[in-house]
Amino acid sequence: MEEFQHAVKTCFNKYADFSGRAARPEFWWFFAFQFAVYVVTSFVHGLIELVAFLALVVPGLAVGARRMHDTGKSGWILLLALIPVVGGLVLLFFAAQPGEPHDNAYGPVPTGGGQPALAPGQQ
Repeated sequence: MEEFQHAVKTCFNKYADFSGRAARPEFWWFFAFQFAVYVVTSFVHGLIELVAFLALVVPGLAVGARRMHDTGKSGWILLLALIPVVGGLVLLFFAAQPGEPHDNAYGPVPTGGGQPALAPGQQ
């Protein structure tokens, strides 16, 4: 539960920060948080659901861009979501991939994300 809270807090602290990298747990915990909020608000009222969407869309895009950076891809690749069905599946595949185990053009390896600082077999 602590990891979930940390991920959500980090994403809100980096509300519109599209730079840097996000480890898989940070991305997926925030994704689960967004999904839960959307499900709950959809049962309450359409206007509340719209407000929740507007509040979560920017941090969701930001953590998505940082997740793509962790895998060595540009955040602009999120535009693949505009391609019906296929785009979302491709992004799902990319988001599930492990991040690069070394510093890349987008920054250092994210800490606290459950990823090793070095690739397996390196010391």
